[in-house]
This record gives sequence, structure tokens and C-alpha cells, in this order.
Amino acid sequence: MSRESRGAGVAEPPVEAGGAQVRAKAAGRDGAGASKEEAHKAQGPTRGALREYFESLVVTAIMALFGMTFVVQAVKVPTGSMQNTILIGDHLLVNKFIFAPGPILPFLPQREIRRGDIIVFKYPGKFQGDERFRDNPEVDDARPDNTPYKINYVKRVIGLPGDVVEVRDTKVFVNGQPLEEHLITALNSSDSRDTPEDESQAPLLIKDNPAPAGEATYNVYFDPERHSGTRRADGKFLVPEGHYFAMGDNRDNSLDSRFWGYVPRDAIIGRAMFVYWSYDESAPHGDGALGFLLDFFRNTRWGRTGTLVK
Repeated sequence: MSRESRGAGVAEPPVEAGGAQVRAKAAGRDGAGASKEEAHKAQGPTRGALREYFESLVVTAIMALFGMTFVVQAVKVPTGSMQNTILIGDHLLVNKFIFAPGPILPFLPQREIRRGDIIVFKYPGKFQGDERFRDNPEVDDARPDNTPYKINYVKRVIGLPGDVVEVRDTKVFVNGQPLEEHLITALNSSDSRDTPEDESQAPLLIKDNPAPAGEATYNVYFDPERHSGTRRADGKFLVPEGHYFAMGDNRDNSLDSRFWGYVPRDAIIGRAMFVYWSYDESAPHGDGALGFLLDFFRNTRWGRTGTLVK
């Protein structure tokens, strides 16, 4: 292409041989130096590696904080009230967004709480509107490991606001209709002093697992050796508006709404989704750093990783 065509019809003046180099030297720089300086100005100031790492760390921390505040939360299950649906030592991810307060938008993965949902909530303490709960000696809200609105509980929703829940022995009725549940006979383990293991943390020992009848979608467990004891809590419960009635699947080893009352809506954190790690608390434990490392691989329930909670 000719110079005339590149200059939009304006002819360029002749340039003396070496003239540009002479003028560049007079200005205190050569042609190569001019291009480097211009490129440097165009790119802006360079940032050090430490600054880049710091910025990446801050962004990651902000994203993690946002996710843990509004989307998901990790919780550990320390008790056996939901065995064998959820085992002691299971670490769960909780979906906080699905039950987020406020209007439910159709294009977002949100919905109302349903009967049968497994929820994680802040233990609210004894319900003061009913003497059965307020005067129940089995519930001690003064215990440091049972402080209201401090400790997380995991239970299954049985009654919705306005429901009448009636517990008759192993049967549950909601608004006069029997609740479809798959009843399984199982034994809670007790610890033996003769072994290093803590057998009380082990899963339930299944004794009788009949074929499910009707439309039961989840299992509940009864211990025939404990079921006739004093922890049985039969009776009728009218669920107040804005509250829920929750029970553990391990019915004879669960301190739940039968004993302390109802779960306020604002105490519910979210819905349990799946197990991201499970550690067998009943297995023997080693000493020292090496023992801890061996325990991690030996006592982790690898088969439960990714198990959906339902």
C-alpha cells in the first residue's frame, strides 16, 4: 500500500536519513526507549506478588462469608436423635437460601417449609405458653450445652402452623389422620467399660425392618427396650401460628417438640442437604499427631460422603 493511501490523501514530508534518531538522542532517549516508556504508561503501575495474593485472599474471604451468611452453612451432628437417618459424627451442609424469609420468587430456588423436611434450627428453649413444657424437668435450659438460641438442633418437621399433632405410642396423627411413616425396630447402643470404643455413639442396631406400607417416604426408629419407659410423651399438641412441631427419627432417644415445645419460624436456619464428611465417633482414637492422621483415614465413613439427607 502506498504512503498516500495510508495518509488519507495527505502526503508525508520527506525524512532525512537518521534524523529521527538524532532528534531522539537530543531529547535524551532513543527510539527503543520511547516505545518501552509508552508501553509502561499504557499498562499502569505493576503490582507486587504479595499485593495480588492479598487481593485474591480478600475476595475469596468475602465470597465465603457471603455464602455462609446467605446460602449454605456447615454443621456437625453431635447426638443420636436422628439416627439412623443422620449418624453421630456426620457433617452436613445446610441450604439456608431455600427457606429465606421474605416473598418467594418463582425464578429462585425457594419454597415454604413442608411436613417431612429435615431442618436445622436454633434451639428455642422451653415454650412458655404451655405448662407441660415450662414445668418439664427433663429439659434443662441452664445447661451450657443446651443454651437457647445458641446450640443447633436437627429434627424432622411433623406439624405445620395450625396443625393438631397427636402422639399415641408409636403412632403419630396430624389433624386426625395417621402420618405415613415407616416404623423400624432398632436398639440404641450403650457404652461398655471393657472396650476402648464408645459404643453409645454407634448407629442403631436394626432388629426388625418390615416392608414400608402406604406412602411412607422416611424411616423412624423405636427401641423396644426403652419405648415403655418414662420418656414417652403422648398427647395432643396444637401448633401455634408461626411455629413448627419437630421430632427426631430416633423417637425414643430424641428431646424434641414433645418435651420443650414448638420451633419458631425465625429460629430455623435451613434444610439439611447432604453429608460432606462423616467421622465415626464410636471408633477408638489414637494419640498424638500421627494417631490423629491415622484416625482421619481409618475412622472416616467414606461411603457416607455425598449422601443426601431425606
